[in-house]
Amino acid sequence: MSKLTITRQRAIIDRRALVSAIADAIEDKGAEGARPQIVALLKKALEDGRQELSDRLAEKPGAGHEITNGYAFLIDQIIRVVHDHVVGDLYPVANRSSGERLTLIAVGGYGRGEMAPYSDVDIAFITPGKPTAWCEQVIEAMLYFLWDLGLTVGHSSRSLDEMVTMARSDLTIRTALLEGRYLWGDKDVYQMTEDRFWGDVVPGTESQFIAEKLAERDARHKRMGDSRYVVEPNIKDGKGGLRDLQTLYWIGKYVYRVRSAAELVDKGLFTKEEYRSFRRAEGFLLAVRSHLHTIARRGEDRLTFDLQREVARRMNYADRPGKSAVERFMQFYFLQAQHVGNLTGVFLSSLEEQTQQKRRGAGFLSGLMGKREKLIEGYKVAGGKLSAPSDDWFQQDPVRLVEIFTIAEREGLEIHPETIRKARRDSGLIQREVRRDERANALFLDVLCGRNDPESVLRWMNEAGVFGRFVPDFGKVGGQMQFDMYHHYTVDEHTIRAIGLLSKIEKGELVEDHPLATKILPGLKYRRVLYVATLLHDIAKGRGGDHSVLGAELALRICPRLGLTKAETELVSWLVRYHLLMSATAFKRDLADPKTIEHFLEEIDDAEALGQLTVLTIVDIRAVGPGIWNSWKRQLLGDLYTLAEEQLRLGEGDEDRRQKRLDAKRLEVASLLGDKAHLVQELDSRFDRDYWMAEPADIIAINLPHYEAAKRLEHKLSIHAEYYPARGATLITVIGDDHPGLFFRIAGAINLAGANVIDARIHTTRVGKAVDNFLVQDPLGKPFQEEVQLKRLKKSIEDALAGKIDMVPSLAARPLPRTRAENFRIAPLILFDNEASVRFTVIEVNATDRPALLNRLTRAMFETSLIINSAHITQYGERAVDTFYVTDLLGGKITSEDRLKKVEQALLAAIAAGEPETEAAE
Repeated sequence: MSKLTITRQRAIIDRRALVSAIADAIEDKGAEGARPQIVALLKKALEDGRQELSDRLAEKPGAGHEITNGYAFLIDQIIRVVHDHVVGDLYPVANRSSGERLTLIAVGGYGRGEMAPYSDVDIAFITPGKPTAWCEQVIEAMLYFLWDLGLTVGHSSRSLDEMVTMARSDLTIRTALLEGRYLWGDKDVYQMTEDRFWGDVVPGTESQFIAEKLAERDARHKRMGDSRYVVEPNIKDGKGGLRDLQTLYWIGKYVYRVRSAAELVDKGLFTKEEYRSFRRAEGFLLAVRSHLHTIARRGEDRLTFDLQREVARRMNYADRPGKSAVERFMQFYFLQAQHVGNLTGVFLSSLEEQTQQKRRGAGFLSGLMGKREKLIEGYKVAGGKLSAPSDDWFQQDPVRLVEIFTIAEREGLEIHPETIRKARRDSGLIQREVRRDERANALFLDVLCGRNDPESVLRWMNEAGVFGRFVPDFGKVGGQMQFDMYHHYTVDEHTIRAIGLLSKIEKGELVEDHPLATKILPGLKYRRVLYVATLLHDIAKGRGGDHSVLGAELALRICPRLGLTKAETELVSWLVRYHLLMSATAFKRDLADPKTIEHFLEEIDDAEALGQLTVLTIVDIRAVGPGIWNSWKRQLLGDLYTLAEEQLRLGEGDEDRRQKRLDAKRLEVASLLGDKAHLVQELDSRFDRDYWMAEPADIIAINLPHYEAAKRLEHKLSIHAEYYPARGATLITVIGDDHPGLFFRIAGAINLAGANVIDARIHTTRVGKAVDNFLVQDPLGKPFQEEVQLKRLKKSIEDALAGKIDMVPSLAARPLPRTRAENFRIAPLILFDNEASVRFTVIEVNATDRPALLNRLTRAMFETSLIINSAHITQYGERAVDTFYVTDLLGGKITSEDRLKKVEQALLAAIAAGEPETEAAE
């Protein structure tokens, strides 16, 4: 390992001065008596050194190599001082025996000289033979000093023979020693360690080492989410992080004995430009890691939302129109992670291929392999990989930069790493004339709408830099994240995943998860419209306006270039413009209200547009991230599609059709009730038509027996809770005497029991009984299923309605644990709509999601004399969007401007009361 290059070393730590101060302390109190003073001197030196390096990082926030080398230097000097004090003052030996020899080796990242402020200090203590008592005393005393300084020390103590045995059998030990750097102690023992490692451990194990490192890398990627585009990345272990770069060091050093990444150029594994890209990415990631450690004051490698904003500020990123400083910083991070992926992908794939070739052997067998090589449209194919036949292949005709991906997708082939490297190198050849080339656009459309695996091929195309060059507007969202908790991936990764989902649905691979989309797709007239709309739906994000509107305008320009007809272009533009309409309607509006369907269909002309929009909505939501799609969303979107499709097919609903639908539902409920079917007739006089229209048949079939039992047993309050798989939630039904404030008390009780309301319908029977249905989930979006959980929910509601719980102080005393949402602030927005329903005023509340928000909002409505008919609760990460269908006490809409203003003020006050800074004052 090359020596660390450090500027102004004595400003970091003045070792001579420190040694002198320790000598003075020993002279005054003796070696044992001066220990507390020595520890204090070492601590101060460590703290001062850290402060100096922290100041340097603030002055040069991108100096990752300089700062991490500086921390390694600081720890080096501390350890050397401690060693010399222990050996010279505590356990001096005039004439050491041959066994009383010890060398200290910095291993792992410390050995490489890359230490973030709070990284572990990894040291190997090596002795020639079995450690003597003196060696053990020295090692123990050193470790106690380092622990007293608050350092996290990873250490091993082994003889040379033990080192060889352990390194042969343990990949982790072998990797750590691979980066061993002489730290202090006996140089001859260090040299023996080096000689034994390279002479006795490494030879003959190179292929095994590569295979194990590749397996280790794959397992790590899988553990970290298997994407370099997750919005809270781990910069050390995540895909595209520092560990991927370090893997190159390890393999390069193990196989080629290189001492630095620069030597990989000499070995022909990197071009000079690739090495410069490697160095830039490494320096940036090291700088980010140093900032993370400095801010957290501990070893922190996850770039979480709460740290992203602060790191962006420290690294001098500023807001720009359409993009905040943190979004610009994270976009640069993801571009660097992509560079790391490009470099490691080419490097490791080439090595993997070389290893396989060695295993196959040379001579006759390799000759046979050569004979199997074939050509497809001028491209060589061998071992399932597509290759450019010459170095200037793409330079001869830049359209081939698109063509090769088309062939790969069509034939189900991979592209050889060396050809990907050439494509990346030559991607700049894609200029205006190539983008306007009719053949090139047809080829691109073939990839996008491919029948095999468009997702993988588009991802290769993106990482080769070809995608963004060919569709520059897509290039602008490369690596772009949205600073929120809802979106799990960058815009480009989300888009490619959505296209992949669309392809899988079309091939019938996701029937169980997406039965509706699987049914719709084969009947669509414009197949490629759906793929192009999926590509373009988020393409205008980060431009400082409504991305749906701006994206629709871009689509009008991009689609003709791709070869779409006028009709196809207009449909794509419409889909991009309204790609959020269906989810907003399904999740935020009452689908039982005829006005909801009427308003939804104001923007939809025909069944083709409805089908296209439905499938686009499904893949868009599913591609947001794991856990976002669930059975509740599937059910709501399915209901909306069914109602809208029926109205498009048959025209606006008339009284006769509504009655037929109602009669059909009664028959369905009777069928579900089986031997209790008589309850439909017996209780008909109590439940009005609105109840029958609003509730699904299966919930009515749960409500009626519950209501009959409560009536028969003369229960004043009856609570039923059960797992409701159709919506992936728990259904809670409360039946009792109706009275004002019932909703907010129930909502608060559910919250106290650790649950969140996701949907609610409030009914009052003709005899004044409340029948309220709540769908609830836990804070992770999962249903409550265990009997003990259901009992806890029922008990909490019973106590609240019996007046045993004083709701406001109880909620204040037991808020839900702080979540990541605390790192965000959504400007509260209250919207009133008197056109969305015939009977009700619709109130939509947008706010930062907080514990007990629903309880606060519904209490505010109670206190302003509003009656809630239904509530629809939606979370988009940290953003809560709660919609309420309300009337005044007389059953009328809220139309007075003064009244609306008072309601708005009450709701804003309720939101403000839930903010962290005011919460304690409640």
